[in-house]
Amino acid sequence: MNKDQTKGNLKQLKGKVKETLGKLTGNEKTQAEGTAERVEGKIQEVAGDVKGTIDKKLRDSNCDRNC
Repeated sequence: MNKDQTKGNLKQLKGKVKETLGKLTGNEKTQAEGTAERVEGKIQEVAGDVKGTIDKKLRDSNCDRNC
């Protein structure tokens, strides 16, 4: 797990907590902010997945040439 994946997961968790708090208190703004933060975290996590895949492919292709 790379740092983008970790940060994305934490952001999703924070967003979910904020979203739930907004639902419980009836605060639509807080709920919407939480939803947005959760989506942002998911995007960051996926970006980390892509980076990880690219890094792995590059390492594998370099090893094919140099190993």
